[in-house]
Amino acid sequence: MRRALGAGPGPVTNFVLAGLSLSDSLTSGKAAEERAMGLKRWYDAHVMPRLITRACGQPGIEDRRRAIVPLARGRVFELGCGGGLNQALYDHDRVTAFSGIDPHGKLLARARQRAEARGWPVDIRQGAGEDIPFPDGSFDTVVCTYTLCSVDDPARVMAEMRRVLAPGGRLLFLEHGRAPDAGVALWQERLEPLWKPLAGGCNLTRPVGATLRGAGFAVEPLGQAYLDKAPRVLGWMEWGVARKA
Repeated sequence: MRRALGAGPGPVTNFVLAGLSLSDSLTSGKAAEERAMGLKRWYDAHVMPRLITRACGQPGIEDRRRAIVPLARGRVFELGCGGGLNQALYDHDRVTAFSGIDPHGKLLARARQRAEARGWPVDIRQGAGEDIPFPDGSFDTVVCTYTLCSVDDPARVMAEMRRVLAPGGRLLFLEHGRAPDAGVALWQERLEPLWKPLAGGCNLTRPVGATLRGAGFAVEPLGQAYLDKAPRVLGWMEWGVARKA
């Protein structure tokens, strides 16, 4: 190219060479961006769901689950049921049927297997909480554990959970969220932009009880505390029972 343009590095030559250099940079940058996006998709599909399943099965968290999941009765719907971590904690004699959704399709086979092993009628589907694929009033109990932190539209998810609850039905919740201590909450705000991409969109700063009340639920708190041996920015937990107000 230099030879074709002449011996001297005149303005035209410099302009063309600069354009070629920019083109090479853009091409290289685009390729790097595509590789990064491919890696992120692989991480989100294969690594992140397993990390979250392992984290949500830690002993301290298991104790919290045991305080809330056995209260489910009748026709049960679980939001974010992938992995089936709650299955062994349901009271078999109080549950008559089990349904659930999870956005991570690779986790659903295990959830179905664990639910079917309990002997209930099972209907588990891939889906998101913003559009629960069941009719109004379908369930006596909705169970939501460590899920509201990562949904895209909390208000819509709350409305959907209200919609599928039968009259007199209950929402059983166990969630982590915004800490009541100002200093901890400040560090949650600082950490959240770094934390979310690594943890499947998990938000650290969403209030739990206040959000449920704002969505039209009457909340009966059963407990709230920092999780032992966990960093406080990650460890504020609230659990309880919510009913349509």
